[in-house]
Amino acid sequence: MTRATTVRAVLAAAVLLVSVLITLTMSPRLGLDLQGGTRMVLQAKDSETAKADRESTDRTLEVLRQRIDSLGVAEPVLTRSGEDRIIVELPDVQDPRQAAEVIGRTAQLSFHAVQGPGAEEKKQATAKDGPTLPDEQGGLLDLGPVQLSGAGVKDATADFDAQQGTGWSVSLDFHKDAGKKWTGLTGEAACHPAGDERRRVAIVLDGKVISSPQVSPSVGCNVGLPSGSTQITGSFSADEARDLALLIKGGALPLPVEIVEQRTVGPTLGAAAIDASARAALIGAAATALFITVMYRLFGALAATALAAYGVISYAALVALGVTLTLPGLAGFVLAIGMAVDANVLVFERAREEYADRRNGSLRSALGAGFRNAWSAVADSNVTTLIAAGLLFFLGSGPVKGFGVTLAIGVLVSMFSALVTARALTEIAAGSRFVGDYRGVNGIARPGRIRTWLNERDPQLFRSPRRWLMVSTALVLLAVTGILVRGVDLGVEFTGGRLVEYSTSRPVDVETARDTIAAAGFTDAEVTTAGENDLSVRTGKLDNDGEHALRAALAEEGGGATKVRDELIGPSLGDELRRNALIALGVAVLVQLAYLAARFRWTFAVASVGALVHDVAILVGAFAWLGRPVDGIFLAALLTVIGYSVNDSVVVFDRVRELWARNRRAPIADVANRAVLQTVPRTVNTGMGALFILIALAVLGGDSLADFALALLIGICVGTYSSVMTAVPGALLLERSSKAPPPARKRAPGRKKPVGRPRRDPADNGARV
Repeated sequence: MTRATTVRAVLAAAVLLVSVLITLTMSPRLGLDLQGGTRMVLQAKDSETAKADRESTDRTLEVLRQRIDSLGVAEPVLTRSGEDRIIVELPDVQDPRQAAEVIGRTAQLSFHAVQGPGAEEKKQATAKDGPTLPDEQGGLLDLGPVQLSGAGVKDATADFDAQQGTGWSVSLDFHKDAGKKWTGLTGEAACHPAGDERRRVAIVLDGKVISSPQVSPSVGCNVGLPSGSTQITGSFSADEARDLALLIKGGALPLPVEIVEQRTVGPTLGAAAIDASARAALIGAAATALFITVMYRLFGALAATALAAYGVISYAALVALGVTLTLPGLAGFVLAIGMAVDANVLVFERAREEYADRRNGSLRSALGAGFRNAWSAVADSNVTTLIAAGLLFFLGSGPVKGFGVTLAIGVLVSMFSALVTARALTEIAAGSRFVGDYRGVNGIARPGRIRTWLNERDPQLFRSPRRWLMVSTALVLLAVTGILVRGVDLGVEFTGGRLVEYSTSRPVDVETARDTIAAAGFTDAEVTTAGENDLSVRTGKLDNDGEHALRAALAEEGGGATKVRDELIGPSLGDELRRNALIALGVAVLVQLAYLAARFRWTFAVASVGALVHDVAILVGAFAWLGRPVDGIFLAALLTVIGYSVNDSVVVFDRVRELWARNRRAPIADVANRAVLQTVPRTVNTGMGALFILIALAVLGGDSLADFALALLIGICVGTYSSVMTAVPGALLLERSSKAPPPARKRAPGRKKPVGRPRRDPADNGARV
């Protein structure tokens, strides 16, 4: 065993050990669908500048969403109820009181000049004068009008100063124009003598002076503090400083709100649905492990072992980072295990090629060459996915931001699993005499049926690229027709709907209530418990006749049902969240386009993005034709398909680049044909690894995951097709107008051209099947 193999084995064992400890000692944060959480109803009120109407309430809701994101609460659900109420549902909140206090504060921040000591407290300001408020010590101060508001603050952070002993404070950074106002405000205060009340500047939060420092004697009159920042000091605890910083950074609420109701709600999914989904996920993962073992024998079994380690490490990372786990998120996590097979399949297929080319070479050298040659495809495909994940996190919000975190963790851990864990295991096995002495044990010394069939027939796929593009265009037109004719059935998360709460005479569990409501024709309704005998039903369009039928169905099951709440609700995925998601996706596509153009060719980059658009259009169109809802679960599936589509295209174009660099005079159509034929085994085997899990989720996972699995089944099948039959023909047509020369062949640094025939490893007899 070489030193590098030893290092990889030790590193993999150490990471796995830490992950197991985290898994055993830390509990995951579960979403509203798995565990339930806290529901708060906020009543918006008129302010001096805005009326509590629908538009102002929606703006307040978006500020609350940003504030909750800053609190670290993932996967919250916020909806507008009626014209002036907001329903906030928070999963797994450790301190509901603290969350309620932070969420409910208006956080109106203002900066004032101090005009002198006050005689009587006066909270209402006039056009010329500000309020009269007590300072930190209780003395009254007459304040001037607002000179600067919290809208001018660019950033706010909580800091601890141990050297000067001032403890916790909040540092503020102003925008450029606000910084000038701050300089002017402190410059005017500096014109008064030291000790004069008028030399102070008051910082007011929600009608309370939280800091009123004296301007330093070193500051000149009308000069002011030149810095575009300041610091709020006071007797803050760590939590108070952090809460104040996030309130200021998140911005003031356009409307003041009052918490009128707070209660604990149960999970939206019953125990039976959760158990069925977990059972389906386990069966699918086991089928994927069995498939890769059959395809690659011993090395496949070792890769399956590495995938099990991948599952443990990924789960530990999600738990350690406090990511909230929902049922679609867990299903996506299990699917990622199937898709993580991709890197292993890439390596093993390259190793098969190397072993076949090196007729007298060793198994170990072929495996090493497989890892080296697959590296560029693994790196480029995962970098493009990481770019998308990073932009979704930084530019998105709500569930889109959470998806970016989960996606990034999955990509990084899958690379570690394939390039460290699986490599260490296979290198140790390749050095064993047992693997070399028995025919067909390792799975590398046999070319595989798909590769053999393709080599024998050598089909010419791209004699007419336009034909394939015509097929793809026809599929897109069919999808667009479905969108225009049938329309897209947006779920309640996008459109809003109706929230009705019933009190039943006897308790009815969530699973029974959902089945009863579905039998009455409301298959897409979301049901939660809201107390001992209360059931909350959230649905889309519901007229009064439908509500009567709904109540009658629950009354029959619960021995009577009384309606205690009936409100129209707005979308939980509001306009700003959707806009941020679209911006994040758009920027991600542009950055991926630039990266692929730099790493490959602009023709390959444009073709890859074209295939991505093709996949998205067909998936949305398929759901339109099928009449299935496009909701939050569909959004998660769509984001997964986008990552899969780009990944597939990159693998194909990486092989095109490599083969074209070897023979720069060869026609690009012939090179592309060879590249596709060589990557088809990888494409098929990777797709099969994901399909086993998706079929299990669709068939055995119950209604809760049926649409999620269906969307991914369609998306992965279409993505597999488009990476070959849309992206490659598109690139071939673009190359006809490109004047760029073929790629130059790159030789790995430090490697010399071998002289003579390669030597066989003594532990390898070259047995092949």
